[in-house]
Amino acid sequence: VHARVRQATAATTPPQPTATHFRTLGAGIEAYDARTGETHWRYTREDRRPRMSLPVRMPLHARVDVITLWDDGMVTDTDGRSVRWHRALPAADEWLPAQGGTGVLRPLGRGVLAVVTPRRVSAYRIADGDLRWVLPAREGCAFEPARAEHHGRALLIAQPCAHAAWTAQLIAVDDLGRIAPHRRPLGNEVVQDGGRPRPEHLNPEKVVARHR
Repeated sequence: VHARVRQATAATTPPQPTATHFRTLGAGIEAYDARTGETHWRYTREDRRPRMSLPVRMPLHARVDVITLWDDGMVTDTDGRSVRWHRALPAADEWLPAQGGTGVLRPLGRGVLAVVTPRRVSAYRIADGDLRWVLPAREGCAFEPARAEHHGRALLIAQPCAHAAWTAQLIAVDDLGRIAPHRRPLGNEVVQDGGRPRPEHLNPEKVVARHR
């Protein structure tokens, strides 16, 4: 779902990423010099407040993007010059006010961001906001964004269910989607010479087994 984003407040050209830190202040996101405390740029949206923000280094472009979740369910990516992309989370008003945004934004590596909500996990390519895959919660269950942990390349997410085995209440995902035996990954950089999937994607059960 695409939605309009109001223009950010004026932002100067960001300095080198190694000298920049980021902070959430009131209704906006600020980039500032770690040594002097000088503000380089500030990004705000009218009548909206950020719930959480996630700095992501973009090595190929020598910059740091800041991905932010706002109180209306909008997710934005800005580099200080412009809003590079934005996505609106569906039905955010039903869960975000109480949930607060903790754990919703989760980097998966290889340039992919997971947005974890109670109803679904959506993965976006950070470079351009392209939707890579969507994983809905099991019927009668809901994901808990705050109860997720990284383990290597995998993100383990709690999916509590009233009447289900514990194995159904924990899922593992990576940049290619849900980790499952013999899956056929469709993401970026997924094959080796000869077109065969990487070995770790042929037998991903070993990733989950260490958490049992």
